[in-house]
Amino acid sequence: MPYEWTSAPHSTPQIMRLWPHQSLPARGMAAFVLTTFTLICIPTLPLLGSPILWGMLPFTMAAVWGIYFALQRNHRARLIEEELVLDRDMARLVRTNPKGDTQEWDCDRYWTQVTKYDDEGPVPHYVTLRGKGREVEIGAFLSEEERIALYEDLQRALKR
Repeated sequence: MPYEWTSAPHSTPQIMRLWPHQSLPARGMAAFVLTTFTLICIPTLPLLGSPILWGMLPFTMAAVWGIYFALQRNHRARLIEEELVLDRDMARLVRTNPKGDTQEWDCDRYWTQVTKYDDEGPVPHYVTLRGKGREVEIGAFLSEEERIALYEDLQRALKR
């Protein structure tokens, strides 16, 4: 599951780390781009030595570059990480965005509320933390089942 408690359940502080699912590692991406290049080049083999090849080559290369660019952009967009720290008195959420900037939220643990919006949020089973006059999302990049489990885990952790 793309989130985990990195400390023992009854220890203080409790630390939860969340990250998006990484389904395509770097080696897999390289293999996919190479396979795509090979499969696109197969139909051009009969054109070797023909001037038509030079007319098709830029479009072939543009297609391979487009796939590579899209996969790289998707990889950079998945570089999100959230860390929730629950100590005796405070709850603190730090989100590191893909560009490296961070967003922080903290609240007295006693007043922290976990809310799940089944249909009203931008994604189904949208989970938020509320406190100190602010409401912040947590784990919006997780799948539906993972957000449901996250909501239950957060409720249990905040009751302690």
